[in-house]
Amino acid sequence: MFHRPRTAQVSLLILGLMLGACSGQADQQKAAPPPPLVESITIGTEALPNIIELPGRIQAVRSAEVRARVNGIVQRRLYQEGTDVAEGAPLFQIDPSQYRAQVQQGQAALQRALAARANAASVVARYRPLVADRSVSGQENDSAVSDLRQAEAQVAEARAALAQNQLELGYATIRAPIAGRVGRAEVTEGALVSGGEATLMTRVNQMTPVYAVFTQSNSAILDMIAQVRSGAVQLSSLSNIEVRLVLENGADYGIVGRLDFTDQSVDPETGTQTARAIFANPQRLLSPGQFVRGRLEIGTVRGSVAVPERAIQFQGEQASVTVIGAGDVAASRPVQLGAQIGGRWIVHSGLKAGERVITDGWQKVRPGQKVRTQAPGSGKPTAPAKPAGR
Repeated sequence: MFHRPRTAQVSLLILGLMLGACSGQADQQKAAPPPPLVESITIGTEALPNIIELPGRIQAVRSAEVRARVNGIVQRRLYQEGTDVAEGAPLFQIDPSQYRAQVQQGQAALQRALAARANAASVVARYRPLVADRSVSGQENDSAVSDLRQAEAQVAEARAALAQNQLELGYATIRAPIAGRVGRAEVTEGALVSGGEATLMTRVNQMTPVYAVFTQSNSAILDMIAQVRSGAVQLSSLSNIEVRLVLENGADYGIVGRLDFTDQSVDPETGTQTARAIFANPQRLLSPGQFVRGRLEIGTVRGSVAVPERAIQFQGEQASVTVIGAGDVAASRPVQLGAQIGGRWIVHSGLKAGERVITDGWQKVRPGQKVRTQAPGSGKPTAPAKPAGR
């Protein structure tokens, strides 16, 4: 009679332990979240452009230093610094007083020479009929003809001197030798400039088109030639190579240029060769001396690998991707990148065809963690990868 309550207590204790165990299992299930869902692609190979990136500088197609050609004091600057000017536009005015006086002297000298020639010509005209009847000796006639020739020479000399004086007067107005953008003035009003020393006054650069000049090591060029000869790089023509520019702020210039010159000699000091491309510059975004990076599209490479930009992870200069291995386990993989093209990075090494790369969601994945995958933009998980051998 006294054992029934004890039996009930034991039953209640066992029931409590069972409920506790079930609760623990439920808590454990709640504590273990499902593998993170990520988007991935399977790597394939394709023929992609062979893009070489080179550092370069912008150069003007035509560049002129404007220098003084006569001596004098600068009276005025006739242009606004940093603006576009036409060929022949006046830039500076040097005091022309001295050169105007020289022109007037030259004109007077020419008038004297013309008068002397007219007098000599009249003497010859009078002597010509008198020589026949010997009223004038032949020697006198020859002397008159000689005087006329000397007078004509003096006229020619006076004309040349006047032309020189007029030329120097014209040089007192400094004009733009070419059309382009004129730089800052190197001299100010009141400065003494020298034609003998060719004082620099300003510079004018043609702004469109412009050159982009690149340098590449000779060893890299030899490697490229070897790749073309072996067939690894398919190159149709060297005369139609497209070049694109990346500006210092990382923006794409937009206008495509063409390679128009490659130097056949190697710089003995740097071991590099020079290549040059020409670009239109309608918006004046490119300026002489500006640093740029050129992307030269030299043929195509078969069997290339590329991944979306969003799949690349950077730690300093080291790039890596997250790949999905056997059993849908994620792993970090360092890669060597090439150029960017169409929103993708070309991968030179580190990946091969058939591997899966996480494109979205790699931020929430740790190496060694299992993941669930879905095709980009599908919103539906894909079936787990089957283990090898099954």
